[in-house]
Amino acid sequence: MYSEDFERGRAQQGNAEDVYSKPVRAGKRTYFFDVKATKGNNDYYLTITESKRRQEQDGTFSYDKHKIFLYKEDFEKFGEGLEDAIAFIRSRLGGEIPQQQGPAKSFTDVHFDEF
Repeated sequence: MYSEDFERGRAQQGNAEDVYSKPVRAGKRTYFFDVKATKGNNDYYLTITESKRRQEQDGTFSYDKHKIFLYKEDFEKFGEGLEDAIAFIRSRLGGEIPQQQGPAKSFTDVHFDEF
C-alpha cells in the first residue's frame, strides 16, 4: 500500500503544475503547503513539506526534507485526524499551546531553489 502511494506521488510530482504555495516558518523548520495540478490540470492535490536546516560538520548547511502527498479524497479524514490529535495535546496541556518566541515575521520572498 505505501509503495503504491509513494509511486503515485512521484509520478504526479513529475507531471505536476504548481498552482499555489504557502510557506510557514516555525522556528528551525519551514512547512510548505503546495497545491499542484495534475497533468492536464483536471485535478488538484496538496503536498506538505517539512524542511529543516542543519549544519554539517564542515560548516556548510543542508536541508532535511520530508514530504507527504494529500489527495482530495483524503482531505476530510486527514483534517479530522489532525483536529483530534491537536485536541488531545491541548487537553494534556490544559488547553495551552506554547507560543512561538519573538515577534511574528512575514516571509513572502521564498525561492524553492534555495532548498
